[in-house]
Amino acid sequence: MSESEDTVQCWLVERSSYGDERVVTLVYATPDGDRQLTKQLSTNLLMRKTVTAATDVEPARLEPVGDAETRERYAAEATRMAEQHDPEEEV
Repeated sequence: MSESEDTVQCWLVERSSYGDERVVTLVYATPDGDRQLTKQLSTNLLMRKTVTAATDVEPARLEPVGDAETRERYAAEATRMAEQHDPEEEV
């Protein structure tokens, strides 16, 4: 994965499960924590899909992160992920 003019590299910053773990929510955020992409996947789909440390996202698909505390947390987690993992590494 490589960032281009058409995409922004976002890092996995949060993973959570709901409904007896039948739905998994993945949150990828920009390195500054300002914008995010949320994906909700069924556990069945998740077993067939590779979850990587980072993903390239079109800017129009990114949503702003609502509060300063979450932005700081996402920025810190994105930095940690970038330091510990290659973007295409399965996590």
